Amino acid sequence: MSDWLGARRIINAYGTNTRLGGGLMAKEVTDAMAAAARGCVEMHDIQAAASRAIVDATGAEAGIVTAGAAAALMLGAAACIARLDPAVMNRLPDSADVANEFIVSRSQRNMYDRALRIAGGVIVEVGIPDRLSGPGVRDASAGELAEAITSRTAAVFHLAGAAAEPSLSEVVRVARARGVPVLVDAAAQLPPAENLHRFITEGADLVCFSGGKAIGGPQASGILAGRGDLVSSALIQMLDLDLPESQFVAPMEFAPLNQLRYLPHHGIGRVAKVGKEEIVGLVTALRRFVAEGQGARTARWMARLAALQPAVPRATLTPDRAKPGLTLLEIAFADREAAERADVALRMRNPPVHLDASRIRRGLLAVNPIALDDADLPALAAALKECCA
Repeated sequence: MSDWLGARRIINAYGTNTRLGGGLMAKEVTDAMAAAARGCVEMHDIQAAASRAIVDATGAEAGIVTAGAAAALMLGAAACIARLDPAVMNRLPDSADVANEFIVSRSQRNMYDRALRIAGGVIVEVGIPDRLSGPGVRDASAGELAEAITSRTAAVFHLAGAAAEPSLSEVVRVARARGVPVLVDAAAQLPPAENLHRFITEGADLVCFSGGKAIGGPQASGILAGRGDLVSSALIQMLDLDLPESQFVAPMEFAPLNQLRYLPHHGIGRVAKVGKEEIVGLVTALRRFVAEGQGARTARWMARLAALQPAVPRATLTPDRAKPGLTLLEIAFADREAAERADVALRMRNPPVHLDASRIRRGLLAVNPIALDDADLPALAAALKECCA
């Protein structure tokens, strides 16, 4: 165990949680990042190379690497507002004179949709989620979404998830009929790997993924994939454009940029620039993720849980319903207070141990195997035996 800059290293059995530093990168990924750090490259050229890899993995028309999924969401929103108009790009986040509204089912509001507003978007909520608040079974309907679309609508925003209503297919149907794009936040929708293709196949115009979760890339990386014109708009609003206009030549992967009347200023995404190291690391990790296959990943994760289960015999293996292929080791306590005491005791250890506490209100803690280092398994087993048995 070692500390970094005076910060204690933890045992992360919570999962690829941003607050806990995300997940772990394979040596192949860190080696690729180290090699990238020793050279320089035109950033639009390396993004073009990344686009080819993202297209292979997702089936999208184009893709770019971003500084995390939230940055992808912000850039996607900016692209939906500005399209390929450099004058609008130059004014963002001032968007009062253009279509800037994002229609969203009220039940899908979350803390990350601030990224839409940062880009200049105005969020328009639709529906009443009775099914979540308890009085009934209904949520927003596709008809309500369709009725909310006006000439002020920049896009329909959809938060992907097994419980999302209306479904993405319904959202796409009404958005297509009204001629507006669909922007999907799928940051944590991996595994399964099939989701890399799924949202594009179902008709999403832009999809955002996290690079630092199950893909195994750098924590400060993400993917924006989708329509070529919108991805190109997002890219040009992130790039450093401090060069004579005549020197900028759009790579063929971003050919829609040739439609620009002139080169815009540094865009709203310049504050969320991504480095060559993150681009190379993310693409390396993405290729590994696709090549490994879900069966091998599941076997690796299950082996970790099997090594830990004897420490708490009453713990049960429970499928994570939100992520097919992922199983958790779930520990039930007498009540919420008992679970909270165990959670505190684990975090007070040296090294601190963090379990998945998202179900602690029901008296449950869980071990998520994704972000574990195999070398930590003996210490984690001892901590579980002491604090949870």
